[in-house]
Amino acid sequence: MMNTLSDIDRSQRIRIAHGILLFSFLIIFLQAAGSLSANGVLTVKNMPSVFWYSGVIEHGHLMPVKSNYEADLFANNYGNQIQPLLLSNQGDVIWCEAPISINISDTEVTVKSHNQEPVEYNKNGNTLAEAFEFAAANYFSCSGALPDKELFLNPQYNTWIELMYDQNQADILEYANGIINNHFPPGVFMIDDNWQEDYGKLDFHPGRFSDPQKMVEDLHDMGFKVMLWICPFISPDNVEYRELESKGLLIKEESGMPKMIRWWNGVSALLDLSNPEAVDWFKAQLNYLQSHYKIDGFKFDAGDAHFYRDSVSHKNISPNEHSELFAKIGLDYPLNEYRANWKMGGEPLANRLRDKNHNWPDLQMLVPNMIVEGLMGYFYSCPDMIGGGEFLSFLNDAEIDQELIVRSAQCHALMPMMQFSVAPWRILDATHLDAVKKAIQIRDDHIDYIMRTVEESAVKCTPILRSMDYSFPNSGYEQVKNQFLIGDSLLVAPVLDRGCSVKKVLIPKGVWKGFDGKSYSGPKSYEVIVGISDLPFFEKIK
Repeated sequence: MMNTLSDIDRSQRIRIAHGILLFSFLIIFLQAAGSLSANGVLTVKNMPSVFWYSGVIEHGHLMPVKSNYEADLFANNYGNQIQPLLLSNQGDVIWCEAPISINISDTEVTVKSHNQEPVEYNKNGNTLAEAFEFAAANYFSCSGALPDKELFLNPQYNTWIELMYDQNQADILEYANGIINNHFPPGVFMIDDNWQEDYGKLDFHPGRFSDPQKMVEDLHDMGFKVMLWICPFISPDNVEYRELESKGLLIKEESGMPKMIRWWNGVSALLDLSNPEAVDWFKAQLNYLQSHYKIDGFKFDAGDAHFYRDSVSHKNISPNEHSELFAKIGLDYPLNEYRANWKMGGEPLANRLRDKNHNWPDLQMLVPNMIVEGLMGYFYSCPDMIGGGEFLSFLNDAEIDQELIVRSAQCHALMPMMQFSVAPWRILDATHLDAVKKAIQIRDDHIDYIMRTVEESAVKCTPILRSMDYSFPNSGYEQVKNQFLIGDSLLVAPVLDRGCSVKKVLIPKGVWKGFDGKSYSGPKSYEVIVGISDLPFFEKIK
């Protein structure tokens, strides 16, 4: 039967309607799924209400940023952990599997990838927490595992500032006895660089350690777990170097010769961990230390991406991926610590902020840098060493600021981890030493809540330490950098300024019980009186 003109018109209208409907569904799908860059370059509009966090932990004190920000992550850890990730307070998520460069201007955010790898953009809700949740679900590796719980339960102690390059059995035991005799709780004890015979020769130096097995046994008897400082460098004048060179297990130059790399301790060769044989060799050294001396774990230092720039390796991978391979070694050793890291968000690794100086501006960096560590998936974090870990700050009879030591200990006290290095009992008078001990007691009083938050973080893949804007979005807290939350129910506002006797605190919505026993209702700003031994914290009661 022949179709009439009206039948044809109706059929065309139906097809057009179906097309419009399918196109609408496609648009909705693409918006939900996000978008990919063309040729490894992604540009998105930078709106006036948007605040950005980049994956450069060392830049945390600059964040959140609105404009005038640049970073290039290729072969550059910025001395700390990094992630190829940006998050915004409005739910924006930008990610790339490869290293990226970032440029944030008043009008645009431009992200370029190395080797034109795709850059992904997604919009997930309208808050920082929603942006983080998308990133965690899609880009982090949250297995439910934790690093060793002793890293959280008690203070950590590192021998670096007290002994520096003179690590030796007598002084290590003196430091450990100082901890016990001054009534500090035992915890993780880290023996730092130069305990070993040489870089790559991973055994105790016989001239500085007469009986290392007995030393470790004594430390265990005092209640400590013992860690050793480790790095992937190999001194070029020992037997280990010749063995590794003969097997092709070192990073090379274009000529095929092992590459000599200048680092802070001189010039050394570098293990090629893209070669499984090099990984096996390295782990064999660590396992020997554990089986022979009963060492509990390792502080993994170096591994920065820039050491692998312009080099030849077993596998053709980026300098950043070499840094990642070094980090993966630690997954076999639950008692671990890293400073440099790449793309290891959610993994059970303890990550420390890079060394800070003994001054107030560096103390003020701790809170914002720790906030960014959490947002980038490095949940199990330590804010460097109390009073600063940059050893130059303590050389040549440098002046010690006792108030700074106390405020630093208080800032650490309710963070995921706290670590001592300079011995408080050596440098503080009785008043300031008692204030440090009170900070440890405050941590102990809250350790059950801290550990619940830590364990929840491993299961739910959420930050332990959070910004005000993360937990209380759209409240005008985007730029609050001097207070933080542990979970959603413990607000901490440490004193970060010299001579402060009155601390301004922003209390979010709810009712909060203060450190001083008073009740505070929010949202509201309060001024609280603080003495040298006071750490302002507030527990949500409803």
